Amino acid sequence: MSYDTLIDKAKEAREMAYVKYSNFKVGAALLGKSGKIYTGCNVENASYGATICAERVAFTKAISEGEKEFEAIAIVSSSEDVTYPCGICRQFMSEFGLDLKLIFTDEKKISEHKLSDLLPHAFTDF
Repeated sequence: MSYDTLIDKAKEAREMAYVKYSNFKVGAALLGKSGKIYTGCNVENASYGATICAERVAFTKAISEGEKEFEAIAIVSSSEDVTYPCGICRQFMSEFGLDLKLIFTDEKKISEHKLSDLLPHAFTDF
């Protein structure tokens, strides 16, 4: 599967974001080892702490459907710059492997990192 497909799916998901407070939309498209793509968008809440990021929405959808092994995730936002996952999302994703490929774009170029590059000292028990 091409990164373009994942990025396109992440862009579609971004448009579904509920961003009543920040107006900062994020979309994610997660590729399972099965080949299925799970999407997510950020969902804000007035209490802020109850807000959930696009990456965790995609993961929880996948997990709730039985997928537990992943290849890559594309993340896009409404910003003109690359948007990297927050610390909570980095730690959350590490539960499923530090070799996960993270794909970003700022509309001019595509970049790829391993999760371990963004979370070099992850808290793990594996």
